[in-house]
Amino acid sequence: MSKLWGSGTLVIPAPIEVDAFMKRVPHGRLTTIQEIREALAKKHHATIACPLTTGIFAWIAAYASEQTKHEGKTDTTPYWRTLKAGGQLNEKYPGGIEPQKKLLEKEGHTVVMKGNRAFVQQFEQSLAHLTP
Repeated sequence: MSKLWGSGTLVIPAPIEVDAFMKRVPHGRLTTIQEIREALAKKHHATIACPLTTGIFAWIAAYASEQTKHEGKTDTTPYWRTLKAGGQLNEKYPGGIEPQKKLLEKEGHTVVMKGNRAFVQQFEQSLAHLTP
């Protein structure tokens, strides 16, 4: 892992921690998996947060959010506000790109297609900058 992510200490976050960071992103704002990883690393005084488990736990949070929404609950995780690197929408989230695109556009973001991938235009301006 050190060749890809560098050396130092690694934290493997709990799924509930990833979900909690995703829930903190307010309406109209965005975050990325990288931003969540950086906040988790700071929280645990580590060099990096595991990219694999953080991504998997974000995926789990997204599907759990959809499940609770279908059960009629309103306090769900706004997973569509968590983007991949470079502002890319996560095609593995529930329903693929289209539902995320609609939700993001409803919140005022512009989504553009580059080939078969979707990106939030100028996403950097809307980053929530999460802190531990």
